[in-house]
Amino acid sequence: MDISLFDYKLPKEFIAQEPIEPRDNSRLLILDRKTKNIEHKKFYELLNYLS
Repeated sequence: MDISLFDYKLPKEFIAQEPIEPRDNSRLLILDRKTKNIEHKKFYELLNYLS
C-alpha cells in the first residue's frame, strides 16, 4: 500500500489547540457500514452505537 496516497494539507487553524469542555462533548462521526449512512454525533452518544 502506498501510504503517500493519504497525505493531505490540513490548515493549522483546523487543528484543535486545546480540548473541548466537557471532553465528552467532542464530535464523533458514525458510519453505518450496511447502509453507508453517515451521522454526526457527540462522543457521549457512543454507547448508543456499541450496544
